[in-house]
Amino acid sequence: MDAIAEKPGVTTEKLSVIEKVGYSLGDLAANLIFQTFITFLAFFYTDVYKIPAGTASAIIFWGGLVGGVLFNPIMGLIADRTNTRWGKFRPWVLWTAVPFGVFALLAFTTPDLGEQGKVYYAAITYTLLVIIYAANNLPYAAMSGVLTGNMAERNSLSAYRFVAVMVAQFIIQVLLLPLVLMLGDGDQAVGFQKAMTFFAIIGTVFFIITFLTTKERVVPAPEQKTTVKEDLSDLLRNKPWALLLVVTVLVFVTLALKGGTYIYYFQYYVDEAALARFLDDIGFNAFIGGLNSVLTGIGLGEFRWPDDPVASGFGIFNGGGIIFMIVGIAFSKPLADRFGKRNVYGTALFISALFLFVFVFYPPDTIGLIFISQVLHGFSYGITIPLLWAMIADVADYSEWKNHRRATAIIFSAMILGLKFGLAVGGALVAKILDIYGYVRDAVEQTPEVVQGIKLAISVYSAIPFFISCALLFFYEINKAMEARIEADLAARRVASR
Repeated sequence: MDAIAEKPGVTTEKLSVIEKVGYSLGDLAANLIFQTFITFLAFFYTDVYKIPAGTASAIIFWGGLVGGVLFNPIMGLIADRTNTRWGKFRPWVLWTAVPFGVFALLAFTTPDLGEQGKVYYAAITYTLLVIIYAANNLPYAAMSGVLTGNMAERNSLSAYRFVAVMVAQFIIQVLLLPLVLMLGDGDQAVGFQKAMTFFAIIGTVFFIITFLTTKERVVPAPEQKTTVKEDLSDLLRNKPWALLLVVTVLVFVTLALKGGTYIYYFQYYVDEAALARFLDDIGFNAFIGGLNSVLTGIGLGEFRWPDDPVASGFGIFNGGGIIFMIVGIAFSKPLADRFGKRNVYGTALFISALFLFVFVFYPPDTIGLIFISQVLHGFSYGITIPLLWAMIADVADYSEWKNHRRATAIIFSAMILGLKFGLAVGGALVAKILDIYGYVRDAVEQTPEVVQGIKLAISVYSAIPFFISCALLFFYEINKAMEARIEADLAARRVASR
């Protein structure tokens, strides 16, 4: 892979809106599933499928380790060596579209197999889901490094992509519980199964659209070959990659930990009476009542939003954070173009960590402060969301620039390995922390120790990995000046190789 065969003008070519939207739909499809198991997997196993918390923790950790962490490097090597008329990475999005939907549905189905049978079923279906997710999402992510060689266009592509992620996150974190209640008529197991059936169908269609609307442009020259040893050697000598790998692990530990704990935070920590008053004060209950009056007035059924303030507060809490994440994403590209990805990413991540940490100081009845902190955390974290993946694409360019060889998928596979490991650790921590502090499934109230553990999980424990990541970024050398140098040097090499 010593040279790159690239069409003239690719480094300055603007991607069309259709291609950016088409590419982003792949992330929307994947995240309908991904966000579900970040936010609800521990809850689904413990409170819906009735698996003990300690066992659920082991399933999430080992399933993520085997299915995601160990399989990702293999998938990266396979994808880099895939050669079809459609490219290296696009065909994998097509080939895995249907299996992804099938395994997602199976993972959130609850057959009555007895206590031991349920554990085996959950472990097998979750592991298979994580494997197919890697086979789909790793090539999909690697595509962002080969659709264009222009770093500014990559920033724009990432912004489109992560708006789609936020849409999926909004659907899951705000609307999934009401959907589960409506579709299951109060039976959460049935509701989850029906909701995942719908998401599987939509996701399959969106993956096909992604395949049809995108085109790989930055591709290795056909005569160039590398060995697995060379790819791995390049990777291990790539210091920016190593730092970004650790950052990726830490960031996704936090995302899985806080995301999976929020539902317990609202169920057992937040004061229900204060939350109900807050919902009245902001006009939410009146809004739902007015909406239902309109619907029934035109002959339709009522919108069955959950009656209890905990479910409503949980949905609005997540929704506010997501909406402001989308606002933050809009600031990401102009800030990165001006100050460089590294500086903007590190600063915004530090601020978002502060707004997580302050949750440790809030009493259960300070609902306004809880919601304001979530919104500010969402805005500052939103700025970082497109930048991480754009930085990973830059790391692939850095490897090519330094070693005169390109292996895009192995770079992305290593990062997704970190992502999966972070998710496995963070997701397992949710159930493990509950287990350590003495969580009792189906209890109306938990002990003060459990409540304190839940509070620490979404504040101090979640903020620490973000703070460590910010410190590590001081050693990440691809700043704005180096970005420009790498892009110019690679463009010159590609012109010379034609």
